[in-house]
Amino acid sequence: MRSQIYHVQAGGHPAQTKLLTGRAVFTDAYAVIPKGVIRDIVASYLPYWDNARVWVLARPLSGFAETFSHYLIDVASGGGSERPEPDKEAEGALFVVGGKLTLTLDGAEHVLEPGGFVYLPPKCRWSVKNRSSNSVQFHWIRKLYQSVPGLAAPEAIVTNESSIAPTPMPDTEGRWATTRFVEPSDVRHDMHITIVTFEPGASIPFEETHVMEHGLYVLEGKAVYRLNQDWVEVEAGDYMWLRAFCPQACYAGGPGRFRYLLYKDVNRHMDLRALRPIAP
Repeated sequence: MRSQIYHVQAGGHPAQTKLLTGRAVFTDAYAVIPKGVIRDIVASYLPYWDNARVWVLARPLSGFAETFSHYLIDVASGGGSERPEPDKEAEGALFVVGGKLTLTLDGAEHVLEPGGFVYLPPKCRWSVKNRSSNSVQFHWIRKLYQSVPGLAAPEAIVTNESSIAPTPMPDTEGRWATTRFVEPSDVRHDMHITIVTFEPGASIPFEETHVMEHGLYVLEGKAVYRLNQDWVEVEAGDYMWLRAFCPQACYAGGPGRFRYLLYKDVNRHMDLRALRPIAP
């Protein structure tokens, strides 16, 4: 398996001589947050986290993400958290893109290197620490777990992308493939985190229009992406949010692979009471 490349966000600020014009887009169907606007000035901090800053790429918000939040976290040497998750009902996923992160999960210690993936079920005990001399950067996706009577919550997962063979999409000769950290048919899971890979020239050859909300962080390469009725150019370090039923497709023009980290909500009935009017 070939070595993987993951974009690591630099932060900082552009020079005063740079042009303002960029690619940031926010609509009621999708949003594009280019890497050029993920700067120090928009970073935030979290309670019980030391020497760490966070870029919030998606959060539950009226007219925006509904099912999840997506953080990009940068932890300096010696930083981390003994109390990272404030909500016992939340599940999460971590994906390391740079540096080494030490995870303690239910008493067991794991050293996560780039490509490292962790699924964190609700109510599990975990903490993270950067014991290296360099900073570490990772993605943290959070979602309230939708429990089902009689169905146990899934167990924790600790793995690395390099340990998982990509699944080619049908009739693509491997030019479009998905690295699946969770078995799709395991209905205990109500979200999937995957890595989607397109070889140069590959495409999504139809406008996907479906109920799953998406968050996409481009890990490598560039492409032109169809979002609703617009074509937008995206590259490594860019983030896209797609509302449920937003039409989507893409072309990977090359010269290298186009790859992104993908979130979607799955495997649950639709909440028929979500928009029920409140009785007077």
